[in-house]
Amino acid sequence: MACSRFYISGRVQGVFFRVSTRDYARALGLAGQVSNLADGRVKVLACGTTQAVQALQDWLWQGPPRARVTDVEREDCAHAPDLKSFEIT
Repeated sequence: MACSRFYISGRVQGVFFRVSTRDYARALGLAGQVSNLADGRVKVLACGTTQAVQALQDWLWQGPPRARVTDVEREDCAHAPDLKSFEIT
């Protein structure tokens, strides 16, 4: 089980980034959450198989059609066992 936090920069708020991320993460079978940050970035916590977390990371560089991603930072972290699904917070 892999668990990572991602911080996505660029034009990522107001472009359905959170909804699209949730939908893609659920399709990959990931648990976690996605939220907007006050500084304009989006924060994602994703837990699941190594392959699924990597697939989400690859997708985060693109995001939904109206997004313009300039950076994706990744921090590996301990598994959050209380996560049962992938939600917008």
